[in-house]
Amino acid sequence: MREQLLAAEKVKAIEWRDGALYLLDQRALPFEETWLRCDSAAVVAQAIRDMVVRGAPAIGISAAYAFVLAVRARLQAGGDWRAALQEDVDLLAASRPTAVNLFWALTCMRERLERLKPGDDAAGLLEVAAIGIHQSDREANLTMAQLGVDLIRRHQGNQQNLLTHCNAGALATGGFGTALGVIRAAFHEGLLERVYADETRPWLQGSRLTAWELAADGIPVTVNVDSAAAHLMKTRGITWVIVGADRIAANGDVANKIGTYQLAVNAMHHGVRFMVVAPSSTIDMATEHGDDIVLEERDASELLELGGQRIAAGVDALNPVFDVTPADLIDFIVTEKGVVDRPDTEKMAQLMCRKRLH
Repeated sequence: MREQLLAAEKVKAIEWRDGALYLLDQRALPFEETWLRCDSAAVVAQAIRDMVVRGAPAIGISAAYAFVLAVRARLQAGGDWRAALQEDVDLLAASRPTAVNLFWALTCMRERLERLKPGDDAAGLLEVAAIGIHQSDREANLTMAQLGVDLIRRHQGNQQNLLTHCNAGALATGGFGTALGVIRAAFHEGLLERVYADETRPWLQGSRLTAWELAADGIPVTVNVDSAAAHLMKTRGITWVIVGADRIAANGDVANKIGTYQLAVNAMHHGVRFMVVAPSSTIDMATEHGDDIVLEERDASELLELGGQRIAAGVDALNPVFDVTPADLIDFIVTEKGVVDRPDTEKMAQLMCRKRLH
């Protein structure tokens, strides 16, 4: 199956070439494929903030490449470039507060920097490290796809209807996708009848991005309004909800796109299994439980306006980007290190002690 999945890799959201980072502008999809060239850490930070690139793994990869760009610029400027670099790191860290992969990638790059010896080619070695982070995420996607589809096959082998929320595909990662990686694998294994994709208000990542990715692969997909999910579980034979994650706490609580929590509650009521698929870099063992996760809120205009035109009455709006799904509502967390069944603090700690499976 691994060869089939590799052959099916068609969508890329991140490219590193000619000494610059190129990001597929996800705000313009699915109608226009436009690439933004980023030649500085500041431009990458703005792209992350403005949702040009999104999805926790993709944000982390972008931050790693931005670190390389920052080091190059500081070296050229001369002086105490290592001290000056902290300004760039702080700028990147402030771009999105919830996606822990951002901070993980910056920490990895900082640690690599600290291991450099006098006379080393700092920019060159850090570029190798960033490319390694990118490639590692791609490999993790493939491993998680195999583990996730094994769960689907084990628990119900016939063709199934799956439901997903937001976009956790190639656009959100460095490779095949996390949640969509599992869904793609299920399709290739003949286990999938149809995918139902929540539209995912207010940025419509489900209808604009997830549906676009799946349709391009010839995978049967139907878009539904977010509030129809419980109805679909009751009437359309949904067997699994499969989602990604932006941060997973040490006890297994999961921060993901707003609306994930209510999906988990509805899944529990309807007897639908709930799977979270994310690389181990998304697990934050320094955060004890989900209540400690900083949840980003964005501008009210994203709810109150459409195409710059006001569509709501003269009222305020609350626009939280993420919510936290308690661990006791989650059946499986799938990572490249393995699978956690009914996650809790002890099981998460055991997982993080393992090495990668492949």
